[in-house]
Amino acid sequence: CTGTDRRIQYMISKGGSEALLTALVTFGRSFNPNYTVLLPLLHLLAKVGYRDRRIGLKAEEAGAALLTLNLLKHNVKHDRRAAACLWVIQVFSSSDVNSRRIKDVNILISVPPSLCLSFCLAEANVCSVVSKGYISGLLRLYEDWHSKDTQHVAIAIRQALLCCLHKVTHITAGRQAFISQGGIRLLYQATQTCLLNKCLESLVESSVNLMRKCLPKTSLPLTSDLSAYTFPLPGRPQGVPHAKILINAGVTSVPVCTVVKHVLPESACVCVSVQDEDLETDLKKLRSRPDPDRPKNLLPHYNFLCPELSHDFQVHTSLCLCYIHHVTQTVMLFNLLLFSALRDSYHSPGQRGDEQDDEEKTEEEFHHSTIIDRLLENHGPCIPHHNPKLYHATATKTKSIQGFSILAFPDFWGHLPPPGNEPMAPRKPNIQRQKVFEDIRRFLNTSDIINQVVFDLEDSSQVLTHTMTQCATTTLTKFLENKFFSLLCRHEYDLILNVDANCSQHTQWFYFEVSNMVADVPYRFNVINCEKSNSQFNYGMQLVLYSVREALEGRPHWVRTGTEICYFRNHFCPVQGRKKTTFYTLTFTITFKHNEDVCYLAYHYPYTYSTVKTHLKVLQKSVDPAKIYFRQHVLCGTLAGNSCPLVTITACPASRSWIDMHQLRNRPYIVLTGRVHPGESNASWVMKGTLEFLCSNDPVAQILREAFIFKIIPMLNPDGVINGTNRCDLNGEDLNRQWAKPDPVLSPTIYHTKGFLYYLNSIGRTPLVFCDYHGHSRKKNVFLYGCSVKETLWQSGSSVDTAGLKEDPGYRTLAKALDRIAPAFSFNSCNYLVEKSRSSTARVVVWREIGVLRSYTMESTYNGCDQGIYKVFESWKLVFLLVRLKHFTTYPSSFFILKIVGWRISSNPPGWFHFTPDLNRLVR
Repeated sequence: CTGTDRRIQYMISKGGSEALLTALVTFGRSFNPNYTVLLPLLHLLAKVGYRDRRIGLKAEEAGAALLTLNLLKHNVKHDRRAAACLWVIQVFSSSDVNSRRIKDVNILISVPPSLCLSFCLAEANVCSVVSKGYISGLLRLYEDWHSKDTQHVAIAIRQALLCCLHKVTHITAGRQAFISQGGIRLLYQATQTCLLNKCLESLVESSVNLMRKCLPKTSLPLTSDLSAYTFPLPGRPQGVPHAKILINAGVTSVPVCTVVKHVLPESACVCVSVQDEDLETDLKKLRSRPDPDRPKNLLPHYNFLCPELSHDFQVHTSLCLCYIHHVTQTVMLFNLLLFSALRDSYHSPGQRGDEQDDEEKTEEEFHHSTIIDRLLENHGPCIPHHNPKLYHATATKTKSIQGFSILAFPDFWGHLPPPGNEPMAPRKPNIQRQKVFEDIRRFLNTSDIINQVVFDLEDSSQVLTHTMTQCATTTLTKFLENKFFSLLCRHEYDLILNVDANCSQHTQWFYFEVSNMVADVPYRFNVINCEKSNSQFNYGMQLVLYSVREALEGRPHWVRTGTEICYFRNHFCPVQGRKKTTFYTLTFTITFKHNEDVCYLAYHYPYTYSTVKTHLKVLQKSVDPAKIYFRQHVLCGTLAGNSCPLVTITACPASRSWIDMHQLRNRPYIVLTGRVHPGESNASWVMKGTLEFLCSNDPVAQILREAFIFKIIPMLNPDGVINGTNRCDLNGEDLNRQWAKPDPVLSPTIYHTKGFLYYLNSIGRTPLVFCDYHGHSRKKNVFLYGCSVKETLWQSGSSVDTAGLKEDPGYRTLAKALDRIAPAFSFNSCNYLVEKSRSSTARVVVWREIGVLRSYTMESTYNGCDQGIYKVFESWKLVFLLVRLKHFTTYPSSFFILKIVGWRISSNPPGWFHFTPDLNRLVR
């Protein structure tokens, strides 16, 4: 019975509970019970009964309740037997009859208090205990034992009292009574006297958990849960929020006596995998290919994205303006066929040839150019594949809903990688407990809090009336953080992150500027509305810092920084009580090196939309057009009017002979995409390394270009990256959940990427590999998610006979090859399961609808590796690598070997690992 919850429910439906109860009564009534049989039977009954809502009534009818109490009476001195009986009694107490009967039996008095007190308070009795005011008595009893047990001989009794308090605070009324009776202050004072005594560790841990649970929920000091930024969506009246936002921001109420379901002791719990329940078990859905989501007569219009199939290669030149103009016209004509006039008005700005930089400069632009020239002349850095002037020119054409007008210095100036591998930050013992104690102390001593708003994104007057000690009042800060609060001392700030545009959730990424600091003085920052349940910040990860002064002195580096870093659950809640929302605090302390410096802090190394546009232009100029076929195309325009670039990379044919041209036009396609989630900037660094390697003179890169045609979409969510969202596009939706039926208006980049894949499939050129680059904030290493029918059915426990199913095992080839040659790659972290909740992701849709066997999501960590040669280090090298993939083509006895051996992901990335949700990201 260690299977899934579905199997247990099936067993219950077939009378499994009754059979177990009958067996218990049969074996338990014997004069000398055989506990070799009874003990596992009791464990099994607890597991099954926990999921049977009628187990109490069934136990009463079978006579098992009193029998179990009798067994407990005879085994009070045998811990394992007594514990098993108590677990079963707790399950039985779901029946009011049994609960009253258990409560009246006096035999529990002889059971050890650490077991008895924690189990005798069944859920049915909790409300009664609270209503009769017993919480006050329990607190006074605990205080009395704590003060008089100076020799620590009654730890078990004190622990049992804490267990009782845990039970009664499962309901709202219990927590309110606990607070009103001074429970938090009492436990806080008691734990401070126990911290230095190791034998009291269990009491401290229980007390801390109890105080954290009972801290009253505090709404974030905001006027609304919605983003400070909105974007009018096509076809929706301005000012009308998305329906999903209304649901997420809805007010919820909690009944006073609602009981929070508590979990059985670990040894009594069945390991129920939520993932197993989510797995697709319908063989028809797994194997059938849905019909295309658009008319087939629209697919030929994507042929402009494959010029290599018709190009004559007579003149080897880089992309010319006339070609860009032709591509632009083609895309615009395509949009006319697909969209209404309203649609054209939103997309056409993104269709222009954005590489045409010969527009006349305004007087303001000329002034900025003069300043830039002077700055570069005095301090000009030499960053490979980066051009500050070109970046500035590109950024001025980028469209943002906030109307950004100031560039973040690190992105404009550029940055070099760290000189070597960086070790992970050591974690101080009990640092999380220390931070929790500080939160509790702030709750108890509210008079110590300054509580001054020093910056408010929603109130522009805050920018003018307050001179911030640590944070600049302009540039990135004013749109990266919602509010800063000065707390406890003048060097501590609470940061509230702005949620995604047109949305009421998704906060994790940050990128902001601080200035006017004092050197060698610690400053503490608390990001108090993070949403992920855990983070690599608890496992050695540090945020990154860029110093303008250091950069101007010739050291333009993003460096790891921060001490006392901790990530933990806090007591804040949304303004309007969004259901099941728990916020987490990321706290860190920074000591700046220079007085009056200007520094930038970010979750992970930033990578902007303007950076990718600039990088593509620099790459295009760097390649030899006689050897490398490098073309940029405009896939489509975005909601805000920015262009989504698509890049083609392959080798030019050795000659214009029929054999060479035929070989080129029959090369397999490999499609790579990235940055669908704006907060995952490490995906862009990996993509940058991929592009630079494919355009390099490395012999392996040359082999790859001659063997394959690469179609690369570096940034699937330009608007999200530009406007600093963490996960969504401007439509408030996760674009990686829109692949099944993408809306051509609201999700244009996904719609056209899928259309392009449909087109390749329609001309018999289905990609050999599709890989979508992502970043993972909670796991280490690099790994793949793929798709497999047999593995999904086997893991889900389906009744389908998987032995008779035939499936091409080639989906595992890439992962196996990477595991052999890529030190950062973890084969054990890969999986090929198709979940229902992932049915609309790129990986699953491209596999199911386009027929790409090797359709993957590649996840890269933000915090290095825990295996191989990079273990302990936060490796700044990516061994991305597609391969050793043997692909048998139509040519007799021939195959291609795709093998990219570890290379630095780019010549200037400061590190490829780590998290990059663009909170309110840097300008453009």
